[in-house]
Amino acid sequence: MKEFDPGEAASSIVSITDRVKPLPLGAAVGSVHFLGDRAFFVGAEESVAIATLDGEITRAETHFGAILCAVSDGKRLVTGGDDGKLISIDAKGETATIATDAKRRWIDNVALHSDGTVAWSAGKTAFVRNPKGEEKTFEVPSTVGGLAFAPKGLRLAIAHYNGVTLWFPNMAANPEFLEWAGSHLAVSFSPDNKFLVTAMHEAAMHGWRLADNRHMRMSGYPGRVRSMSWSVGGKGLATSGADTVIVWPFTSKDGPMGKEPAMLAPMPARVAVVACHPKNDIMAVGYADGTVLMVRLEDGAEILVRRNTGAAVSALGWNAKGTLLAFGTEDGDAGILEM
Repeated sequence: MKEFDPGEAASSIVSITDRVKPLPLGAAVGSVHFLGDRAFFVGAEESVAIATLDGEITRAETHFGAILCAVSDGKRLVTGGDDGKLISIDAKGETATIATDAKRRWIDNVALHSDGTVAWSAGKTAFVRNPKGEEKTFEVPSTVGGLAFAPKGLRLAIAHYNGVTLWFPNMAANPEFLEWAGSHLAVSFSPDNKFLVTAMHEAAMHGWRLADNRHMRMSGYPGRVRSMSWSVGGKGLATSGADTVIVWPFTSKDGPMGKEPAMLAPMPARVAVVACHPKNDIMAVGYADGTVLMVRLEDGAEILVRRNTGAAVSALGWNAKGTLLAFGTEDGDAGILEM
């Protein structure tokens, strides 16, 4: 693929920027999630902006201070803050407090299981609460860097310094430890439950094949990987961290071991955030210069959604049907595209 030339953007890339509904939120966006067809833009502090496709914006007050993490299962949005609270927001925008840390420590990681179980962390401690309200805790050797539930069974991956602990909250068996030197942050299971990958504090990813805990080194990034997203069916893992989208192949039993990743959508700016479509082999890509593209995974074909104006793109999200795409930036600009 040839290098992207901003001067040729209008002629070389199909543009649908005129179809985007602009949403001037006026505050930095940390992430965006859909509950139904309404986009929930999580701010850096205190509130969540809820937007409809016709441009109506309402706000839900959540935390007294910074919002440090957020996750959604399509039915509710759960946020953690530096006020030590874990807050749930439903599709109507109504909030409820799930938990308050006894020591008022920061809630900086959260994960949701398909059965309604929620996990969160404060310091070195991971908490799990099931839909009945039963709560269990587990402490790891160092500060929790990331949390993720396995797609099958109630198993929680807890990323921390020098590896990942796999904890089964409902079993008495000892947790399993996957070791690899360094600080592990964001963590994710592959949709088929065969692989586990982490984004590290270093400019690298690391992975394990869960059948035998075989290591998968995923290096070569010029910067830290701050965003990753599985393509439909888990065939590929799209990641930020470079001036192209790095897509690792997971179609074989060995995952990306011994294979080169695809490098798509090169730009003269670093990829900031990626979000794969829930039903088709396309992805949305946001860049540090404010550009948003849609990219077809098969051949790298690109569509321009937002031009390189303003601050870095900090949030991308699709609705469950894949008919709506929302984006947000570090300076409070946002928009929704109807497919």
